[in-house]
Amino acid sequence: MGRNTRKRRMPLATKAVAASAALALGGGGLIWANFYASAGESGQAQNQTKANAAQQIATIDCPDVGQQLPDVPDPARGEVDGELASMDQQITDAYQRLVTTRQAQAGDAQYVQNAILGPLKDRRKVLIDRIKLEISRAGGQVPGNLDGLAPCSGRPADQPQPTDGQNGDGQDGGQDQGGGQDGGGQDQGGGQDQGGGQDGGQDQGENQTPNDNGNGAAGPFAEDFIDINDVQPNSRNLPNGLAANGRSGSKGSFTTKCGVNENKLYNSDNIIVAPGVANGAHHMHDYVGNQSNSSLSSDDDLVVAETSCRNKGDKSSYFWPVLRVQDGTQEFDAADQGGGAEGNVGRILQADEAQLRFVGNKRSKVVAIPKLMRIITGDAKAFTNGLANANTSYSCTGFEDRQSTDKYVLCPEGSKLVRTSNFQSCWDGQNTDSANHRTHVAFVQADGSCPAGFKAIPQLQVRLVYDVPTPTIENGQVKNPYAVDSFPEQLHKPITDHNDFINVMDESLMNKVVKCINKGRQCT
Repeated sequence: MGRNTRKRRMPLATKAVAASAALALGGGGLIWANFYASAGESGQAQNQTKANAAQQIATIDCPDVGQQLPDVPDPARGEVDGELASMDQQITDAYQRLVTTRQAQAGDAQYVQNAILGPLKDRRKVLIDRIKLEISRAGGQVPGNLDGLAPCSGRPADQPQPTDGQNGDGQDGGQDQGGGQDGGGQDQGGGQDQGGGQDGGQDQGENQTPNDNGNGAAGPFAEDFIDINDVQPNSRNLPNGLAANGRSGSKGSFTTKCGVNENKLYNSDNIIVAPGVANGAHHMHDYVGNQSNSSLSSDDDLVVAETSCRNKGDKSSYFWPVLRVQDGTQEFDAADQGGGAEGNVGRILQADEAQLRFVGNKRSKVVAIPKLMRIITGDAKAFTNGLANANTSYSCTGFEDRQSTDKYVLCPEGSKLVRTSNFQSCWDGQNTDSANHRTHVAFVQADGSCPAGFKAIPQLQVRLVYDVPTPTIENGQVKNPYAVDSFPEQLHKPITDHNDFINVMDESLMNKVVKCINKGRQCT
């Protein structure tokens, strides 16, 4: 039987959000509510709102319940995934209410707590209780801290990231994203500087002027960008090629060619995190490789699907959030959930190149990746979760010794944008997935070896190249920015970028991959 046999379910709040979003649709796609004032507010009200701007909040910060569930019994996985998807929809609904009630917030200091955060806590508690019950019924052990994850907080516009000033140490800093294989530690440590970024967006949004890029308070903002020349070279300790693998490691590589989504296969599902749930990602994905990836796809569906890969033995699914330019273009999804109705607006960019390469391990030979293994790298909720799992980086052709995780880069004329994700390359030897979609795999340790009990597997490296019009920044405002699609409350921050992989290579092809890498050959 395939993995997913449940009917496609809609998150609890989808209808409410759709109705609310429809009210906000304008000629340029979704116009998120002006952070300071509505177009019809009086000058006095506008001044009052501006005076209270520091007290207003930019977004909603909720604990990630799913990441606190490393062990959910298999019989309960489907229902728990569904409850977590409904929880994501609750946050989306609350964020929509946040950005469409600015005038009410300006007149009542307790409005956000009483009308948005308080009810959100109650709704989350109901779902948490369901999750606890489902785990208990399946014979699992319920984590003792779940009730404390119900409350959410509001993040003021002038509030910095909790991890501001860190350099990605902790869980992620030592991972090195691939043991010396174009990975490296985390960002330049600049944090997000949310206050500056929000100010830029707020002024743009006043009276919903064209300079809001059709997105208003949903970002990105000027502070989310950095000139590539201002990125410190080798700031992520990137090695010089595969020689960094070492004498005892596996130095080969295998490149699979699967196109750049010429078939225009898009959806806002996430078969890994929210199987069976429509719009489980709340943002649009590009798909290459497997052509049957939707929330309804079972393992059997994936195995018999068509593939865009040149080698038809590779039916793996490679998918990532689309990249858009917020230039006022009305895309096919301008009024849809996951698209414009949830703040993901503008022209979807097709990559010029999508390089999918598997490489070896610095210290040892690699073993085969199990069929139908799921791996997610990066964190779609990193803006509110913190930097621990942020991973994807941005650079420019000709400048790839400079990598930025916490900011989008501005490339000079003649240079193209490069978006890189290097996946976890250690496997626990048993599981093809885990309840939180992380603990069955790990990054290598500082010396390039896998943690105790883990085996080295080929590391997937995804390098995407785009011809992106360079945004212009004037007077603290960014015009026609590019950004990855994101959950609405994540404000299109670059640290929320991520990448997904489901291995559906046939056995003979996977054996070829392993053999090429272990023998030090470069294969396609």
